[in-house]
Amino acid sequence: MSDPVLFEDTFTITTINSQKYDRVSRLSCNSTDTLSHFTLDVNSELYPCVVGESVNMALASTLSLDGKDDSGSKGWREVGMGEQTLANDYDYVCHGKVYRFEEGSSQGNMAVFISFGGLLLYLEGPYKKLAPLRIDYVYLLLKK
Repeated sequence: MSDPVLFEDTFTITTINSQKYDRVSRLSCNSTDTLSHFTLDVNSELYPCVVGESVNMALASTLSLDGKDDSGSKGWREVGMGEQTLANDYDYVCHGKVYRFEEGSSQGNMAVFISFGGLLLYLEGPYKKLAPLRIDYVYLLLKK
């Protein structure tokens, strides 16, 4: 099979906006190499964060370790005890739909928009790093 991870990088949280909703925070983060940045809405009760903290973010096509397509199979929450998936290595997991692409703010960059049931991700970075995200559905995986 293939590698399920489509994008992975380490980011530093630069700002957190918790003013609009009670349990949702909007994180703004820059990658350690400063080539990529993202803005992400997270459930702050499930995944509390502070400015300056580092997070590892991965976007994957499947949670299956061997890269086998899991669409049409049981949901990721119903995985049996003892079964290993990508989710076992992360603290916060969401499934969402890639709904828009556009040119990035600088030459050679692109932007990807993904909705996780109303929680949004805006990710901008080099085209070469983000091109694999040209699929319909992805899993977001975060860990500190």
